Amino acid sequence: MSRAGQVKNRAPAPIQISAEQLLRESAERQEQSVLDPYARFEEDNKEFERARSIFERSLEVDHRSGELWLRYAEFEMRNEFVNHARNVLDRAVQILPRIDFLWYKYVYMEETVGDLPKCRTVFERWMKWLPDDNAWLAYGRFETRAGNNVGAQEVMRRYVNTYPCARAFLRYAKWAEWEAKDVSLARTVFEAALTDLEVEESRQARVFKQFASFEERQGEYERARVIYKHAVSLLHLGEDEIKQQEEDLPDYEITKRQDLYKSYVAFEKKHGDRQGIEDVILTKQRAEYKKKIAADPLDYDAWFEYAKLEEDHGDAAAVRDVYERAVANLPPAQEKQHWKRYIYLWIYYALFEEMQMKDLDRASQVYQTCLSLIPHSKFSFAKIWIYAAKLHVRRRDLVAARKLLGKAIGLCGKEKIFVEYIALELALGEVDRCRALYTNYLKAMPHNCQAWSKYAELERSVGETERCRALYELAVSQQALDMPEMLWKGFIDFEIEEGEGDKARKLYERLLERTGHVKVWISFAQFEGTEIGAGLEAARSTFERAYDQLKVQGLKEERVLLLDAWRVFEKAKGDAASVSAIEAKMPRRVKRKRMQTDDDGAELGWEEYFDYHFPDEQGATSSNLKILEMAAKWKKLQQEQAANDDSDDDSDDDDDDDDESDDE
Repeated sequence: MSRAGQVKNRAPAPIQISAEQLLRESAERQEQSVLDPYARFEEDNKEFERARSIFERSLEVDHRSGELWLRYAEFEMRNEFVNHARNVLDRAVQILPRIDFLWYKYVYMEETVGDLPKCRTVFERWMKWLPDDNAWLAYGRFETRAGNNVGAQEVMRRYVNTYPCARAFLRYAKWAEWEAKDVSLARTVFEAALTDLEVEESRQARVFKQFASFEERQGEYERARVIYKHAVSLLHLGEDEIKQQEEDLPDYEITKRQDLYKSYVAFEKKHGDRQGIEDVILTKQRAEYKKKIAADPLDYDAWFEYAKLEEDHGDAAAVRDVYERAVANLPPAQEKQHWKRYIYLWIYYALFEEMQMKDLDRASQVYQTCLSLIPHSKFSFAKIWIYAAKLHVRRRDLVAARKLLGKAIGLCGKEKIFVEYIALELALGEVDRCRALYTNYLKAMPHNCQAWSKYAELERSVGETERCRALYELAVSQQALDMPEMLWKGFIDFEIEEGEGDKARKLYERLLERTGHVKVWISFAQFEGTEIGAGLEAARSTFERAYDQLKVQGLKEERVLLLDAWRVFEKAKGDAASVSAIEAKMPRRVKRKRMQTDDDGAELGWEEYFDYHFPDEQGATSSNLKILEMAAKWKKLQQEQAANDDSDDDSDDDDDDDDESDDE
């Protein structure tokens, strides 16, 4: 027994199929009826009664087959048996009144034979069954083709009364515009759709879109603009989507509303003026920013963009309202990282009042309010103090500016405040105030080399050389400095510019006692070679001292730098012999290997590095290098000999070949 028909998996199918679907599929998969060949054969042989008999007997078997009725009627029509065809179709629509293609065939035949009253009667019989929209449109178009415009309007009016929905009204308006060519009727239908339909039907986006498009096609741009604006205000187009979600709209309606707003934007770009286009775009942008700040009131970037939008296109009241609402959202914690973006709201607010509104007093109030909110006991912002003080200066209120900066030094005490306060007093020519500020500056930050240098430069600029020298002496005597090399360089450059070569030389010696950096030695030697220095021999002596010192310390790379600088110096001021002497000191660079280790001492592998071998170095290193040189020369000699032997062998082979050819 075959096992092909047995069911192996008795679990229910994941997709269940209804009995109705099974019957429909079985009917579709049946073999094509053999009726057509028989009936067509009899028809081809002009045996119309036999063909008619075949159709009648088939209908006795399956009288509910709409396709069979249609073939029967088409057979009668092909052979111009109009009354027979009318009889067949009449019987068909009585038995199957819900099959629309039978009705379509019936009215088509009646209109084709020119029997308009009969065709109208068939349409009326059909309309009693309340068919779909296309049937009503077909009836209206028939009346239009028949020249009965009044009757066509009556049919379409019955249609919208039968189906009082937006779809029916829109089809009626389209028919009135394109087929009836009645613009006033189309406008009346659109207006009725907005006023007579239920709210859920009249507020569909497609009603407004098609109405506005109709007015635009008629050249009524103001009417179209009014319709669009009414839709924008009524449907909240371009605004926050929260209201649309509250209305529980389906997805396709939301998409239609978005398309409607895009059409409005395109309309304004095409037919509107600049103000109208900007209003459309601004409405959407405002809605987007409102949505962002409603979702996160602490999104300060969104507040910045929103305020910028209002500054560019809004009025002063709107801009101030946005800034006031923005600064009301204080950061969640008193930590500076949360306040860094927030204070810029106050800064932009004050700049708006000053730059655009020209209201300096209101801008000053903005800064004062901001300063009152910052918890200065935990952190502060120097830029707020500085901007507020500079605003007082622009208001020509120096007393308030000085008072504010003094308060800032007490509450904030940042370097930037000292720098700006000193720059202000210096611009005003108040040298004594600058000295007092530098004194407080250095008391608060004695390690700040920049402050010492600026203070010394101030004294030098006003001709106080001794005060400048005393400040440098006091500065270099400090135990902790952030950039001591800058102070020493400034001190030495000051003495050189003043023509005090001996003092500069002493400073170099003092500096070398603290640090033996190669750059100090190079600078010292170059100084000696200048006009203010001790001369060429003193410079060479300094180079020699530096070379010996670095050699003792075992600093090879620093010695190379020193020799490079020395060679450049000799090329500029020496002769060929002195240059050759320095070049004789130049080292050879050799490649070596060393073992890498980690922090725990474990070996990581070999690495290559470059080492320097100086001619004046003696010992094991020099011996090893000589051995390596001799080995390299020996290897090179061996390679040359091997190459010569190969060439001799080749010449001998060639001679043997020549001898063999001669023997032959």
